This record gives sequence, C-alpha cells and structure tokens, in this order.
Amino acid sequence: MKITKLKTFVVDAARANYVFVKIFTDEGVTGVGEGTIEMGEKTLAARILEMEPYLVGKDPFQSEHHTLTLLRDSYWRLGVYNRSAIAAIDGALLDIKGKAMGVPVYELLGGKQRDTIRCYANGWFSGAETPDDFARLAKETVARGFQALKWDPFGSAWLYQSRRERHQALDIVAAVRDAIGNDVDLMIEGHGRFDVATATVIARDLAPFDPAFFEEPVPPDSLDALAAVRRKSPVPIAAGERCFEMARFSEMLAKDAVDILQPDITHVGGISAARAIAAMAHARFIPVAPHNPLGPVANAMTLSFAATVPNITWLETSVRDVPWRGVVTNEKVTIENGHMVIPDRPGLGIDIDEEACAAHPYRHYTNNHYDGRVTQVRSASSVAYFDAVQPENQET
Repeated sequence: MKITKLKTFVVDAARANYVFVKIFTDEGVTGVGEGTIEMGEKTLAARILEMEPYLVGKDPFQSEHHTLTLLRDSYWRLGVYNRSAIAAIDGALLDIKGKAMGVPVYELLGGKQRDTIRCYANGWFSGAETPDDFARLAKETVARGFQALKWDPFGSAWLYQSRRERHQALDIVAAVRDAIGNDVDLMIEGHGRFDVATATVIARDLAPFDPAFFEEPVPPDSLDALAAVRRKSPVPIAAGERCFEMARFSEMLAKDAVDILQPDITHVGGISAARAIAAMAHARFIPVAPHNPLGPVANAMTLSFAATVPNITWLETSVRDVPWRGVVTNEKVTIENGHMVIPDRPGLGIDIDEEACAAHPYRHYTNNHYDGRVTQVRSASSVAYFDAVQPENQET
C-alpha cells in the first residue's frame, strides 16, 4: 500500500474553522486527521499540503517514522503550525492502518485501559452574562448528565483585575456552585490572562468553591511564572494546551509547575507524541486531562489516546457546536452518565463528507477571549450538540 495524495478541508465552525486532512492510498483505503487551531487555519492547511511531496509513494503503515522525519526535515521544528500539521497527518496514517487491519486505533497502541472516559463540559455557558444566567445554564447541563463543568468567569481581564472585577467573577462561581451543589466538579479557566500576583490571589479566592483545578492562570510564555503560582495555590493548577514540544512538557514537569497536564493531541504532533508526553507525566504520577474543545475528528483522535493512557482523568467535551458538525462527518458518539464511550469501529471510527465540508467554507473569526465576549465563544447558531444533533447517529 502506498500513499497517493492528500486533501485538506477548512470548514466553518462558527468560532474557528475545522482543519481536516484526508490521505488517499493506491488500495482505496483512506484516513482522516484533524489539526484545527483557532485562527490561522489557512496557514495550517497550507503547511499540511507542503508535506505531501514527502508522503506520496510512502507506506502509510510507517506512521511514526514519517512523522518524525517530517519533524526533522521541517528544520523550523517548533510551534503550533508545524506540530498541528504533523498531528493531522499522524491521525490520518493511524486511521489508514487501523482500517486496513480492521481494528480500532487503540489496538495499535497496546489496547484499551478503559471502556469509557469521564467528561467535563465546556461551552455550556453560551450567552451567559449574569450570575443567574450561569447558574441556570449550569443546572441545565448537569441535568443532561454531565458531572463536571468548566468555564472562564473573568470577562475581559488581562494581567491585572480590580477588586470589583474579581468579586464579580467570584459571584458567578458562587452562583454556579450553589445551583449544582457539591457533588459536581468545577474547573475554572484562566486562558492565561493573569500576572503571578493576581493569579495567586484568585487561586486563594477560588479555594472555598473546591474547584477540581484552576487552568492556565498565567500566560504560557513563562513556566517559572506558572510554577510560582502553583507553589502558592491552594487549588490544583492545570496547564499545557499551549505547549507543543515534548521538551517543553518535560521542563514543565521538572519545574513542578502543574498538578494536571493538558496536552492537545492536535497540537503536540499527534497521538504518538501525546502518549510520550503522558508517559513522562505518569512517571511522576501526574494526571493528564487532554485539551479537546475542537472538531469531531480531533475528538476521535483524543478518544483513541484516552483509551490507552493509564493516567488520564478527564476528557474535555464541547457540549455545543455548529448544527452541521453531524453533517460534515459521520461522527458517532455516545455519552452515558457523563462518560464518553470509547468506540470500537476500525481506525478512528470516523470519516468526513467532502461535499458537506465544501458547503461550509472557511470564515474569518477573531479571538474573543480577552475582549469581554468570552461567553460568546460559541455563536448563536450553536446547538447542544450531543443532545440535538447526535441521537439519530448514536449506536445502541
């Protein structure tokens, strides 16, 4: 079997754009992968296609050799574009191999450690402005079976937050905790927005609400800053979504900068690289909760990872998405009692519809994490995806 060509698809997802790759072979077996980043999607798609000349004519079964060679030969090895392109290719090559052998990707990685993985809900807060809004939407999400919620209550804060602004954020956290009780986990997202002193104060203020973690409290530029917050924080610190190289994760662990590691499979170089990162964390008994707020193929890639890693604790799950998510792919996902079921279909267990992808072309979006629109991260067109779109596709 030889690789014959690559095709990329940049698909409007109403806050960013999914970036898919499909790899074709001379035996008719195809594989799909995803490398979606938020902003810069056209650049990523172009980077993926720049790797096509190397891949054409190669044996797709040699997936790790190919991804390592592409990394070596890119010369400018570092950063999100290169790693995300390689991640998409890694996913597609493993998908081909699994389909050709008639087994799920997790069987290529040593088999399942678990049949399900517990999920925390992200994106549930769309449109919320007041504490009462957040409380109402939190109750609705818990009623759908989710036992953990993550969100960013900090509005437009950047580096510093006034006492008044901080208490407004804490009022939101308090309203959510009061609405859902003490048996549901809360994860507080920082989006890397605070300086060390402010992040430390906020971490202390959050402690009475017993959050499972405070995520990315400081910008990702400095691991020393992250470690400084973690040393003083009374709540667990999570980070890693904006780290891309294995050495960076190794340094993060060596500095004792995190309690929970959050690699993104689509940004660190793929499933193979993410497993190596998780192994480093496991050697220190540090749990892993992968960053996973992107598209359906990325979710399938992350599920394959989650199936095989011993130290995974949570799977991030975007509970709202564009209504055509279930049209551009044949994604089949089952959530039971707040746990996502690991599928047993060959390969990644998902494919894309090329015509449907073309019907939802690229649209330009800007980052709204820091301008006060953070609760608009999902547009008005988004739906409660796993409830509203998926039931007809779910397996029984």
